[in-house]
Amino acid sequence: MKPDPRRTWDEELRSRGYRVTPQRQLVLEAIASLNHATPEDIAASVQRTATGVNISTIYRTLDLLDKLGLVTHTHLGHGAPIYHLASDADHVHLVCQDCGTVAQVSPETVRSLCAALEESQDFEVNVAHLAVFGRCGECRRKDRRSEDRRGEKKQDA
Repeated sequence: MKPDPRRTWDEELRSRGYRVTPQRQLVLEAIASLNHATPEDIAASVQRTATGVNISTIYRTLDLLDKLGLVTHTHLGHGAPIYHLASDADHVHLVCQDCGTVAQVSPETVRSLCAALEESQDFEVNVAHLAVFGRCGECRRKDRRSEDRRGEKKQDA
């Protein structure tokens, strides 16, 4: 049986000398339910329950939770970072540059790349912050269908 994450969060905050405030609980719950979320997404989720919580409180809370190791963030492009629970951080992000879809794969998937970088560059990769950019299968299939249709039109002409 998996431990109750709320209890773990509460214990971790208290053990470090921090109070368990409703805002901190709401932010952690929002991150847990949204999975990959920007501060604005988290704020919108929190504000459904507590309308008085403003975005600056969200940012301060995220900063604290990140420093405490309860959440982690990743930059998936030029926009705002995305947050997820540190307990769920053991994955690599695959980001489609066309549609913006974010998929997760196991760090095992890039193990050979990490080993090659360590051997050739003496560089240790932190996969918790690794995002690989490219094109998802659906976008690639759409392009192929478009190319096929263009090819058919040329043959008809």
